[in-house]
Amino acid sequence: MEPFNRQLERFFAEYEARFNRALAENPEEDIEATAAAFAEYFIAANQNGVNCGQNNEQLRTMLAQGNAFYRSIGTKSMKIAGLEITSLDDFHAMAKVHWDSRYVKKDGQSLQIEFDVIYLIQMRGGVPKIFGYITGDESGVLKEHGLIPG
Repeated sequence: MEPFNRQLERFFAEYEARFNRALAENPEEDIEATAAAFAEYFIAANQNGVNCGQNNEQLRTMLAQGNAFYRSIGTKSMKIAGLEITSLDDFHAMAKVHWDSRYVKKDGQSLQIEFDVIYLIQMRGGVPKIFGYITGDESGVLKEHGLIPG
């Protein structure tokens, strides 16, 4: 069996590739594969609080809407610039992903924004599943850079 860290490296490489295909000029979305990266229930935390989600049709709708939103603000790519994996036990890990995102603003100006997301992962039947993630103030950063109205 492949070591846990190697499985997570591959898991996030596939997650990144799907995200970038969804951002392409001629987008190729694989909502089912992205939804499959999540556990049946998960938590999302940011500066505004904690929310609970369920892996259902609402999640799939939100994933498609999220992809459309990112394309609408000029997001061109999301690349993993760093991945720190902390094994918590034989079945759980925390992965801190340092994302390097690239945009083209409405005025044609290129923009780079780097940020971190912490993911909580559980191995289920040998398959990694996200059961939680922690983000920073994404809307504040997007406003600060003029990608969304302030």
